[in-house]
Amino acid sequence: MAKEVTKRSENYSQWYNDLVVKADLAEQSAVRGCMVIKPYGYAIWEKMQHILDEKFKETGAVNAYFPLFIPKSFLSREAEHVEGFAKECAVVTHHRLKKSPDGKGLIADPDAKLEEELIVRPTSETIIWNTYKNWINSWRDLPIMCNQWANVVRWEMRTRLFLRTAEFLWQEGHTAHATADEAMAEAMKMVNVYADFARNYMAMPVIVGHKSPNERFAGALDTLTIEAMMQDGKALQAGTSHFLGQNFAKAFNVQYATKEGSLEYVWATSWGVSTRLMGALIMSHSDDEGLVLPPALAPIQVVMVPIYRKDEEFEAVVAEMEKIGAGLKARGISYKIDKRDTLRPGFKFAEWELKGVPCRIAMGPRDLENGTAELARRDTLTKENVPVEGIEERISALLDEIQANIYKKAYDFREANVRKVDTWEEFQTEIVKGGFLLCHWDGTVETEQAIKDATKATIRCIPIDTYENHEEGKCIYSGKPSKGRVVFAISY
Repeated sequence: MAKEVTKRSENYSQWYNDLVVKADLAEQSAVRGCMVIKPYGYAIWEKMQHILDEKFKETGAVNAYFPLFIPKSFLSREAEHVEGFAKECAVVTHHRLKKSPDGKGLIADPDAKLEEELIVRPTSETIIWNTYKNWINSWRDLPIMCNQWANVVRWEMRTRLFLRTAEFLWQEGHTAHATADEAMAEAMKMVNVYADFARNYMAMPVIVGHKSPNERFAGALDTLTIEAMMQDGKALQAGTSHFLGQNFAKAFNVQYATKEGSLEYVWATSWGVSTRLMGALIMSHSDDEGLVLPPALAPIQVVMVPIYRKDEEFEAVVAEMEKIGAGLKARGISYKIDKRDTLRPGFKFAEWELKGVPCRIAMGPRDLENGTAELARRDTLTKENVPVEGIEERISALLDEIQANIYKKAYDFREANVRKVDTWEEFQTEIVKGGFLLCHWDGTVETEQAIKDATKATIRCIPIDTYENHEEGKCIYSGKPSKGRVVFAISY
């Protein structure tokens, strides 16, 4: 089964698509650019959701829900915002269908045209700030810290499962504050929540930094990001947090009365991650045999495969596995006993390797007699015979070891593919090799765009916690003064 996956070295893009489909994560739907997330893939997303939701609530955020449809006039109130999303919007123009004149199909009923067209939300800043206007009167009403788990639609022309789809799942936090300092602190806090999740749960090293002007969210004064390197050397923006200033408050006239009695516009943030994290998880760790899932996010952390010839052997092995399973469950470890009698053990091994289950136990009648089991780990594809006594504690420690090992492998890969570059000639040679290039930039939009036009490389971030430096130098493209190095890469 695993041999059906294209090798990374042969076709990285096809390898990724093979894994998504053959590991039962997702598949294409009947709607162009949209996907069906299958139960196994959704189980991973649910674990991400649960962990992040708890982290958000620890910061004081609460969950709410806002409409899917946004009046078109709302989107046009913030100039940069509408410009940034106009080309990706799906628009609802009618509210009813009727039979076509030939009676063979359906058409939009001309008598059911909407007075104002509706946008299927690409993001919710406008509808939320129109709502916040009704919630905010004085300083006592602040801060407001809402998050919603929802779907959004951005009409992408070139789609790829999880990474870029016309409809995707995400969360979007939207907060309102009395001062700029409070709002900026919130934006910084949330990008670090994302960084912590990426590093400690996804086992994915990330760089935290500011986006350059060209790469900022439409309507933001500052965008903070976490950037990860995939195994093909490309960058993936894995989460963003935006300082929106007073742009949306002014667009929707959201003011509050200060303690002194004056009226001030509210300061805003928004922040979000999406099912793109699923793509990041796959491409950060998986290999030619299939998925490699960090234990913290694996829906099934331990799979047990009974080896038997007779029914009584099966029953005896499964009974022992149930005992092990009870011990694992008591330690908060998820498990599954693969009792299917339609597949040979070798096929089951290959299937669970393809699905990235971190640990596998195999046990047969002889193992029962000897009080042992075969314990295999997915990250290294190694196995050993171990005593059944104390196996739960051993597995608990092994899962921690696997989590750390997966992170170290990804971290070492990234560090091996980060290079300092100081000349334009060298940049053009090195950028095609993949990886992150640390380069001086003069800080202008014109230079940033010229580099992108020439090489397709973009500034992934101006780093603030990794590779941060304040050394002065000369821009690789213009030769003008630079205050520090930024991260360039080809991205998804």
